Amino acid sequence: MDYDYSDLVAQAKQWVNEVSSAGWISEQDAKPLLEYDERTPDSLFSDSQSRPLIVAFLGGSGVGKSTLLNRLAGDDIARTGVERPTSKEVTLYHHRSVELSKLPEALPIEKIKMAAHDDDSKKNIIWIDMPDFDSTEAKNKELVLGWLPHIDVLVYVVSPERYRDNKAWQILLAEGGRHAWLFALNQWDKGQPEQYDDFIKQLKQAGFDNPIVYRTSCVSEPEKTQLDEFATLQQTIESLANEHTIGQLELRGLQVRKIDLKEKLQSSLDKMGSTDAIQQLVQYWQSSWPMTVDVLHKGFDWPLQQMASIYANRAGHLLSKIKKPSNAESEPEIEKSVLWDEWAQGRYTDKLDELIVKADQLQLPIKPIKQELLPHREKAGRTIHSQTELAARQALANPGNKIQRVFLKFARFCEFVLPLAAIGWVSYQVLKGFHDSNTTDQAYLSTDFAVHSGLLLALSWLLPFFLRKQLKPSLEKSALKGLKHGLSQAMATIEVDIETALKQIAEQREKYVAKVLPILEQCKEASTTKLEGEGEALKRMLIQ
Repeated sequence: MDYDYSDLVAQAKQWVNEVSSAGWISEQDAKPLLEYDERTPDSLFSDSQSRPLIVAFLGGSGVGKSTLLNRLAGDDIARTGVERPTSKEVTLYHHRSVELSKLPEALPIEKIKMAAHDDDSKKNIIWIDMPDFDSTEAKNKELVLGWLPHIDVLVYVVSPERYRDNKAWQILLAEGGRHAWLFALNQWDKGQPEQYDDFIKQLKQAGFDNPIVYRTSCVSEPEKTQLDEFATLQQTIESLANEHTIGQLELRGLQVRKIDLKEKLQSSLDKMGSTDAIQQLVQYWQSSWPMTVDVLHKGFDWPLQQMASIYANRAGHLLSKIKKPSNAESEPEIEKSVLWDEWAQGRYTDKLDELIVKADQLQLPIKPIKQELLPHREKAGRTIHSQTELAARQALANPGNKIQRVFLKFARFCEFVLPLAAIGWVSYQVLKGFHDSNTTDQAYLSTDFAVHSGLLLALSWLLPFFLRKQLKPSLEKSALKGLKHGLSQAMATIEVDIETALKQIAEQREKYVAKVLPILEQCKEASTTKLEGEGEALKRMLIQ
């Protein structure tokens, strides 16, 4: 049982450490879980199957805690006095057969006073007198808080004068259902019935349906005429010192601790935002990014024209170098124009900052989103450069549109075929004229034929050449078209990259949620577990 609880606490601490390191919750929010106290009463003993009931007297200074323990022991084993604070140490009153040779590191042995007895009726109980928790000394409070996780039953001692102590109520409300509670209104010889009724009313407001309150005297041997229920208090505690009740108290304590652990885990989980909020963030990006793209496109008009001119000049330069002899002087390298400048980076950074502000408005943790988006702040410029350059190169490799390229190919074909056809036709006419001049009296060649043949040859070459020149697409226009196409593709890539980053954030959150859900489920099972065989007295001692 204890191992199961300790294992749950260890898993919870490991989980919260992971999500805190990843920035999903702050260190301050992680602190309650990282410092979560997993100690239980049976952690004081090596054999958790059979152990004594641990009962502690808790109260402020001057209420008579030590006097009650001395009355129980029949001897002055706990220091009493009028100086405040009176109790500066823990006093343990136990049977000699009970061994407490090893105590946790947080419970310093030098601050503990041991007192042993041989009364077998108290064999199964360890009585503890706690330091005054309202002391001005911080060490007293540390001792009280250090021992509280190891207590089964707290006997909360007050006096008629001090039953409304605020510090006492703070501890009672904080510890709540971790323990069984009995209440001793000590120094009753100085009390009034109205104070008893008022104390009962306060306890009901704190969560006790029908609290057990004993009125006891502060003297070791009260007069017979005084109302003193100390013996009844002692009998009640002794009736709880059995294996079944101790087991029920252990189960109840673990139950409350698991419920508290679940609440702290759920609180941490709530601070991680929700999947719906991340989806809303994605939708915000999808709706707002096109407006930023429009602004960037307008700002890119002039740089695009400059870059198109540079690419066109570079293409012409490369073509001219092919035609030059190898020993010709090389042209100087053309300087690149920067498209993604500080202005563009500023607009893009502003948009990412707006996205983070929106995430904050959606109550999403900022740190993991910033970490996920950080690489994309610098990546955008590289994306723009690589995709626009690739698109410009592809455009220059195939300039113009499809119709232009078809007509250009046809013009090149005509530029080769038409002159050949014209030469062939003229040659045929020359040979035919030569043949006819030998068989007839006609002239071999006339001036008209020579003129017409020359014109035909000139037209067969000039017409395709003229068409090719006219149909040849502009390199600058092709480069501009390619740059614009590459820019649009780059903008779409950036949009998808940020969407992917946000989806990765959602996946990261789901991964952490999947890890904590089994822990929450086990803690939830504890809240539905019913204790078996609770006596009426025990029920009255527990906060319902």
